[in-house]
Amino acid sequence: MNIIEYADREMLVMNVANKLAGKLKSALSGNDRATLAVPGGSTPGPIFEMLSATDLDWARVDVMLTDERWVGEDDERSNARLVKEHLLTGHAAAARFIPFYRDALTPAEGAEQVAPSLAAYMPLSVALMGMGDDMHTASLFPGDPGLPAALANDAPLLCPVYPESQSTPRVTLPAHVLNGALNKHLVIFGSEKLAALKRAEKLSVKEAPISALLDDLEVYWAE
Repeated sequence: MNIIEYADREMLVMNVANKLAGKLKSALSGNDRATLAVPGGSTPGPIFEMLSATDLDWARVDVMLTDERWVGEDDERSNARLVKEHLLTGHAAAARFIPFYRDALTPAEGAEQVAPSLAAYMPLSVALMGMGDDMHTASLFPGDPGLPAALANDAPLLCPVYPESQSTPRVTLPAHVLNGALNKHLVIFGSEKLAALKRAEKLSVKEAPISALLDDLEVYWAE
């Protein structure tokens, strides 16, 4: 894990967007397509907006979420909705979005249907992740009964999870998919999250799921 600290959030946003764009350009220089996995939540919004203005060959970029709440895109809780509003605009509107949600199916049914189709996009070229104060990342939550299955090396490429701490069931990329990304990036804000991340190094993966992904992880932090 390599932690890069920034003087303020604006500088972080600018630098991370530029770094992600550079990694995507590098991936596209040697491959027909590149896959970008991104989180939901409020933290990445400004990064998305700056990244979307980058002039690269977005028509060759496939975008998917690291995890999704099991709600339709018209729901304000939808991560797909956030990505479409903040990332898939401007130049990035040409990118191909890979949705996870399937109407009328349960999370387990939807994940089972979607998982095989994700093989074509592996390994991820670039994975951008966030982390909660509880040291969860994607929808890998500590204490979740479904966590061991999502941490397994042979987990399906999309896993249903029902975190007791959350009001909505979800689907998530498993740890081995996130770990298999050619470039792994984590953005966190605030001293509490930085302390939690450092604490995670000494905890088990069941207590701190982010600890499963620390090897070769680029971490960007600002207060």
